[in-house]
Amino acid sequence: MTDLKILQIYPISMKASGGGVGEHVKNISINLAKNHDVTLFGLNPRNRYSRYEEIEGVKVFRFKHYYPMNSYYFSIELPLSLLKVKFDVVHGHSYHAFPMHYSNLANSKKKIITTHFHGEGHTAFRNILFQIFNYVGYMTLKKVDHIIAVSDYEKKLINSMFHLGYKTIVIPNGLNLSEFKNLKPKKSDYKKILYVGRLEAYKGIQYVLKALRYLDEEYLLEIVGWGAIEGYLKNIVEKYNLQSRVLFYKDVSRSNLLQKFADASVFVLLSKHEAYSMVVAEALAARTPCVLANTSALVEWIDEKSCFKIEYPINELELAKKIEFAADKKRGVNIKNWKGKKILDWRDVTKKLERVYEYE
Repeated sequence: MTDLKILQIYPISMKASGGGVGEHVKNISINLAKNHDVTLFGLNPRNRYSRYEEIEGVKVFRFKHYYPMNSYYFSIELPLSLLKVKFDVVHGHSYHAFPMHYSNLANSKKKIITTHFHGEGHTAFRNILFQIFNYVGYMTLKKVDHIIAVSDYEKKLINSMFHLGYKTIVIPNGLNLSEFKNLKPKKSDYKKILYVGRLEAYKGIQYVLKALRYLDEEYLLEIVGWGAIEGYLKNIVEKYNLQSRVLFYKDVSRSNLLQKFADASVFVLLSKHEAYSMVVAEALAARTPCVLANTSALVEWIDEKSCFKIEYPINELELAKKIEFAADKKRGVNIKNWKGKKILDWRDVTKKLERVYEYE
């Protein structure tokens, strides 16, 4: 394998929480750095971190930026810096923010984009920006050598909007599968419903809260994440007197998060927009059944054996029944059904990326 000089570009840079996309960029960067010279250009949320540091072999540079309504992450410093650098491979991430679109400014032999594409914005404001943004997006994608999608759904979406399916390759996200090897649930007197992700309306967590009214007292809901609708969710809790049955968590350590996946009786995600969903992969790796909205890339997980579907518009009583049904399947999840297909180890993802980087 040729030693390559690689630049990864993503709005969030290693330490800050970047959700599933942030985990993707962090893990491929660290694994690539074992055999290659890897640099990450990212942004510095609220200037909380140093301008430069090295993390597990990855050279991380952070730049000032602006993010109106927490959208699109515009920077002047980043594109100016890209004009001055030269790499063998430049790999930009996340269609829904400016840094990926700056990536073509860098001098490189090979340009790669992983879009993590949802096909629209997640609020009215972001959707207006998204529609304006599409011409810029098309020009970015047209100029690169390869586009990487993390699911068949995402590839079809890219092709339907930009007609660039011919240069799009599907490489799913990964997990550090060794983390799940000896993971076991702790005994509990309760059945735990788990949600992990941003607290945004399009994620559908509000429906899970309302469905909790129809479930027995033995069911608790654990919500791990932060976001714009946190206050609204807490108002629902108060309205239906669910204070003793709902727990909110932020900044949970990795070990504690993995244990929550293992302890949960059922994981629920009702998102309208997902390009892959690493949290579903993590739930399954922890042998926890899922209830999923029959939307976007979540459709690819649904098998009615370990992942059970519910349709929009969400009926809260029906959702409660689905949660009860799925919870009864706890420990029946067979991870072998997913390994090597939808669930890969990050080392395998990295090998696939290396082949794309070196492909002529």
